[in-house]
Amino acid sequence: MLELEDAVARILAALPAPQRESISLNEANGRVLLEPVLSPMDLPPFDNSAMDGYALRAEDVGGAKADAPVRLRLAGRVVAGEVFPGQVSPGTCVRLFTGSPIPKGADSVVMQEDTRTEPDKPAEILVLEPVRPRENVRFRGEDVRSGGSLARSGEILTAGRLSLLAATGIRQVTVGHQPKVGLMSTGSELREPGQTLGQGQIYESNRIGLSALIRNAGGLPTIFPLVPDELAATEQAITKAFKECGLVVTTGGASVGELDLVRSAFANRGGQVDFWKVAIKPGRPFMFGRLGSQLLLGLPGNPVSAFVTFLLLVRPALLRTQGANQIELPTAMGVLGEQIHNPSSRRHFVRVRMDAGGTVLLAGSQASHLLGSFAAANGLVDLPPESVLPAGSSVPVKRWDSLG
Repeated sequence: MLELEDAVARILAALPAPQRESISLNEANGRVLLEPVLSPMDLPPFDNSAMDGYALRAEDVGGAKADAPVRLRLAGRVVAGEVFPGQVSPGTCVRLFTGSPIPKGADSVVMQEDTRTEPDKPAEILVLEPVRPRENVRFRGEDVRSGGSLARSGEILTAGRLSLLAATGIRQVTVGHQPKVGLMSTGSELREPGQTLGQGQIYESNRIGLSALIRNAGGLPTIFPLVPDELAATEQAITKAFKECGLVVTTGGASVGELDLVRSAFANRGGQVDFWKVAIKPGRPFMFGRLGSQLLLGLPGNPVSAFVTFLLLVRPALLRTQGANQIELPTAMGVLGEQIHNPSSRRHFVRVRMDAGGTVLLAGSQASHLLGSFAAANGLVDLPPESVLPAGSSVPVKRWDSLG
C-alpha cells in the first residue's frame, strides 16, 4: 500500500509530455500556457489622464484656493483617442477626459471637481486646489514595460491574465492540449437518474460530479454507459473507452470483492496495473494502470471515496499532462471550531466546512457513502494517523469550493 505522495509521483512519472497547440485568446480561458509571454509594448503605451479634468503645469497653480483661484487660459480639448497638436505653456491648460493623452508641457491633471468656469469667460478655467507634479497621471509603462513578463509557462490563463495579454495586442498563445477523459461506472445495482428504480437499485451519481471536476481541471470528459458486474461487459466497456480517450477513470469494481472486475478486465485487455491501494481514508482501493501510453485510474465506488481520490490523485495528473506547474488543491488556513479525531492507522482526509471568518467545522458524518456531508463541505483537512487536533488548532484546509 503506497503513501499518497508516492502514488502521485508514480502517476505523474507515467504521464506523456504535454501536447502543444496554438489558440486564440477567445478560446484560452482556463488553459495552461506552455510558452512564456513577454510584452511587445509598454502598458500604458503613453502618459494619460486618470480622470476627467485639465492638463496643466503644477507650478502654475501652487497657490490655488477656493477663495483665491488661479485663472488659466483654456488652450484646447482632447478626448481619448486624440492627441493635442500643441503644447501646454505657462498659464494655460487643456481639457482632458479619462484616458486622454497628456499634452506636451503638462506635468499633472487637476480634477474637474476642483475647477469652475465663469459663463462670460468660456476660454478661461478657475483652478480651486493645487496639484502636485505627476498627480492624476497614468504614466507610460507603469503597469508593464516592453519586454517584461506577462505570463509564465505552466500558468493557467485566468480572466485577469487574458485581459492583460489582450491589452498588449496579443491574439494567440501556445497552450497544452486538453486530455480526453473517459468516465465509467460499474455496478449492476446502478441506474441512470430518471429511470425507475427496482428493488435494491440506486441512482448513479459519480460520473456527473466527476465530469464537472474534470472540466475544471481542463479535461474533456466523455461519460460512457453504466457497466454491469460482468467480466465480458467490463472488458468491452474498457476497450471502447480506450478507443476514444487517452485517460480512463472508472468508479467501482476495483476492490477485492467477487464482483470487482475492473482489474481483471483491464489485465485481460493487455493493461498492466502499476499499483493498487493508497494509505488514505477514504479511498484506499485506488488503482493505477497503463495500457501502452494510455492510463487507467480506478476510483472506489463509494461517492465520497471517488471524489476524494479524484481530487488528490487524478486532478494533479490532469493538470500536469497539460503542462501546469501548480497542481495542488488551493489551501487556506483556518481555525478548528471543534476537536477532530482520527483513530485510524491511515491518514484521514476529513470533510469540513470553512466559513468566511476562517472557522472550520466537520461537515457531518465522515462515512464514505454519505453524499450529504460531502455536498455541505468545501474543504479537506489532512489528519495524521491516530491523532487528535483540539478545538482552536490552526489547520490548512484544502479547498475545492471553486472547482465546479
